[in-house]
Amino acid sequence: MAEAHQAVAFQFTITHEGIDLHLSYQALNQIYLSGLRSWKKRISRIKNRIIKGVYPASPSSWLFVVIAILATMYMQSDPSMGIITKIREHLPLSLSLSAQGQTVLSVLLFSTLLWLSLILALRFCLKLLLSYHQWMFELHGRISTKTKVWATLVRLLSSRKPLLYSYQTSLPHLPVPSIKDTLERYLESVKPLLDVAGFQRMTRLAAEFEKSLGNRLQKYLKLKALWATNYVSDWWEEYVYLRSRSPIMVNSNYYGMDFLYVTPTATQAARAGNTITALFLYRRKVNREELNPSRIPGTVIPLCAAQCERMFNTTRTPGEETDVLQHWQDSEFVAVYHRGRYFRLWVYRAGRLLSPREIQYQIQRILDDPSPPSPGEDKLGALTAGNRMPWAQVRKQFFSSGVNKRSLDCIEKAAFFVTLDDQEEGMMGENPSVNLDRYAKSLLHGKCYDRWFDKSLSVVVYKNGKNGLNAEHSWADAPIVAHLWEFTLATDAFHLGYTADGNCRGEIEHSLPPPQRLSWDIPLQVQTHVSESLAVAQALADDVDCHVFPFREFGKGCIKKMKMSPDSFVQLALQLAYYRDRGTFCLTYEASMTRLFREGRTETVRSSSNESCAFVLALEAGEDREHCRKLFRKAAEKHQNLYRLAMTGSGIDRHLFCLYVVSKYLGVESPFLKEVLSEPWRLSTSQTPVQQMELFDLVNHPEFISLGGGFGPVADDGYGVSYIIMGEEMINFHVSCKHSCTETDSHKFGSQISQAMMDLMTLLNPDFKEATKANPDKQS
Repeated sequence: MAEAHQAVAFQFTITHEGIDLHLSYQALNQIYLSGLRSWKKRISRIKNRIIKGVYPASPSSWLFVVIAILATMYMQSDPSMGIITKIREHLPLSLSLSAQGQTVLSVLLFSTLLWLSLILALRFCLKLLLSYHQWMFELHGRISTKTKVWATLVRLLSSRKPLLYSYQTSLPHLPVPSIKDTLERYLESVKPLLDVAGFQRMTRLAAEFEKSLGNRLQKYLKLKALWATNYVSDWWEEYVYLRSRSPIMVNSNYYGMDFLYVTPTATQAARAGNTITALFLYRRKVNREELNPSRIPGTVIPLCAAQCERMFNTTRTPGEETDVLQHWQDSEFVAVYHRGRYFRLWVYRAGRLLSPREIQYQIQRILDDPSPPSPGEDKLGALTAGNRMPWAQVRKQFFSSGVNKRSLDCIEKAAFFVTLDDQEEGMMGENPSVNLDRYAKSLLHGKCYDRWFDKSLSVVVYKNGKNGLNAEHSWADAPIVAHLWEFTLATDAFHLGYTADGNCRGEIEHSLPPPQRLSWDIPLQVQTHVSESLAVAQALADDVDCHVFPFREFGKGCIKKMKMSPDSFVQLALQLAYYRDRGTFCLTYEASMTRLFREGRTETVRSSSNESCAFVLALEAGEDREHCRKLFRKAAEKHQNLYRLAMTGSGIDRHLFCLYVVSKYLGVESPFLKEVLSEPWRLSTSQTPVQQMELFDLVNHPEFISLGGGFGPVADDGYGVSYIIMGEEMINFHVSCKHSCTETDSHKFGSQISQAMMDLMTLLNPDFKEATKANPDKQS
């Protein structure tokens, strides 16, 4: 095999005259360059540890402190108040150093201790400043003096350019809310969803829980909060994600789409070349910590970056009781799937990242490879799409040694997974709406065997050049992946670009060894397990009903003119749409983040509130317009407040979840917690963040808008709704539900959302309806 010859650095033969040694200098040079890259990375990591370790100071500030102390000593003044003299007296090297040398060494030691103390003090001050969250609750344009002073101090301490992880040790820990506050907020959230008798029963259960078991569980939780970095995140990762034994496909994994209107090239290999290159450029920035820390939009307030650490070279490996996230420090290859075959594609050669054109060349080799799949290979990926326990048992029995282990290691240790899909997807043809729905389903589950759902990231490149992403959920949440995908799409289209004939740019080294075909030995017993997993996954995939649609009538620009939060507006539209669709209200989940705190992940905003329900009922009853407007604004303000509380650690659901986990560890039952944790989220919603990086201007390039991404329904009889607010004039929606439920229909609910959006805007601005009639082109 060609790659085997490339790997040999020397050959030798034994003759009667001795050993004849032949060295390959080209191969040795490649080994040297590859090792040089490895050492450069190690040195870079050490350098970054030092820089972020002393943040918000700089390493050079140590020299300033030393010079300042020496200068004062030279002027016969002792700034240490006798400490330097004490250090000098206790130096073990006093006999081998001159008096002047002893003084200089004592000054260096004192200066270093002083410098470290100043760093700790600065870091403590920054942590205190970042623990202040009252600024979020102040009205726009009515900022208090306290908040102005606070903002000035934060800017002052953040004046140095930080690395990606510079703020990590300065971020505050997530606080544990009081039992009383959480229970009050919980009862308030369920009041509009229960009848009088049901609410009285829940009030009684909550009171009994607070008086008896609640305080006991709270003490354990506070103890954990003192000891652990984050009292929620590790349990959330383990019990919500890793211990789930049901399929992660559809139920957990989510997807991200390509540009809506633009496909940079129709050449599949070229699009794969640029996409893979862009992802590795992002990984390089993460490894070197060159990415700017994410911040609250419009502020200098940093967000936790801990989730970035496991973005690449990560796999969720199945276990019989719980899965495990495995992360490797580095990987110089990707795993590629095409027409039932698996390949390992090296993207580094002699320490150099291949050019996009070279990766395209390698991808084309895979596309042109005529070899058929080996027996049982083509549908092997279905094991990652079915139930977790069978996959864990099969992996342990048949993939723990030999050729199967070597090939599985290539997939699991790869930087990420790539599928070269033989279908064409996107908004195209005579029925673009239906094709968008098919595109979403393809990214969510594909054929149930042509994705490797265990990988942290699975990139899909279609035959017509369209691409997309499927992400495993346990290692990180959607905003982290959205940041990565935004960089990838922008770098692909605006930085790397394509030639006039649609190929990648760059030169090709034709001596590149071909991609390595992975070998398998799949016995009939494993093929039976694959078929069983595929049947489970196929039933799940066939049941998913997806609908994706761009809402073009207006966007955040028009909403903001009404002095309204775009997110609150959309959430109230969803409440109105659901009430019209089902004739009732339901427990609503909106994902919020807690990344203001170290290792923070998500919190739930319970969007269905007393205020939102009162507004919807008044609007549907045809009450006075002005009265409905007041109720609308009141409901929007309530939603904003709920969102702020969730972001600042005063949410409801993560606290109750952790109390439930503690009760399980103690072996005690709580009727209240059991009922709370079993309540179904029939409307699960999430906003996909956009333009987290300023890589291109949507105003000048309006055609490069993203479709965003989506996820499967959480409840069997509910809806999953994801939306992305694109630019000033568009909001893209992703709706999912299940065909098996006769009461849900994604297309019908999508129409209800569109109508609700129009009705709410007409309520706020009566002239909007007439303006829309005058501009029919605005309508979809």
